[in-house]
Amino acid sequence: MKALKVITTLLLLTSATATHAQKGMKMDLWPNGATYNSTDKEDKAEMTVYLPDAKKATGRAVVCCPGGGYTHLAMDHEGHQWATFFNNQGIALIVVKYRMPHGNPMIPVSDAEQAIKTVRRNAVEWHIDRTKVGIMGFSAGGHLASTIATRSTGDAAPNFQILFYPVITMDPSFTHKGSHDNLLGTDHSKKEMKRLEADYSNDLQVNRTTPRAFIALSDDDKAVPAANGFSYYEQLYKHDVPASIHIYPSGGHGWGYRESFTYHYQMIFELKGWLESF
Repeated sequence: MKALKVITTLLLLTSATATHAQKGMKMDLWPNGATYNSTDKEDKAEMTVYLPDAKKATGRAVVCCPGGGYTHLAMDHEGHQWATFFNNQGIALIVVKYRMPHGNPMIPVSDAEQAIKTVRRNAVEWHIDRTKVGIMGFSAGGHLASTIATRSTGDAAPNFQILFYPVITMDPSFTHKGSHDNLLGTDHSKKEMKRLEADYSNDLQVNRTTPRAFIALSDDDKAVPAANGFSYYEQLYKHDVPASIHIYPSGGHGWGYRESFTYHYQMIFELKGWLESF
């Protein structure tokens, strides 16, 4: 059993090394102008598309939202580095460089929705099934992904969600303060702020149509309390939404696809198993 585990690990490493240099197709998310304008004119929304070999394509696609506290984006270990993992399973990966909100939540929300719509518009050409488009997010990107999963409709609605150490709530008692302030802004009346906090606390937005979820986090996360992911799972459970939660004993925050994360291989095996379960 131990030898098999070592061989499997080596095969994964070899596969990752062999295909890590693959190049994605970069696209402007808003070639005709964005629905919501940012105060930062230099901040452009883009997406990079990594397609599996057409012969291996399962029709699935994952739209990925890296984290960064709604101030920057960890594009590599929470974005591009996942391409090999998904492509090897016949799944397309679309990494979104969404714009920072600067107090306007609809800026990143509209970018993520546009990415999903773009994937579905190109479904035939990219060998993607329009009913098999999921969203994935890390940290603040997990908040964005869960926002889309709980509020988006029509062609912008994902069919499944994958969340890593996500910010879920905007409740000041256990949110990530930086994500809270950068997303919602700070110049609001007390009443308006409470309304916004409720609107963007995604555990409060779960209903029976929310898509199935995979949630992974570390028990010792000091940046985003594990209670964020657990409270989301609890609401999914209460609303009969299929969900799987994995709480690792250690690892802190922000490990993404880094192999230095102690539970890296356990995590990717569990994610692969979850993807194969439906």
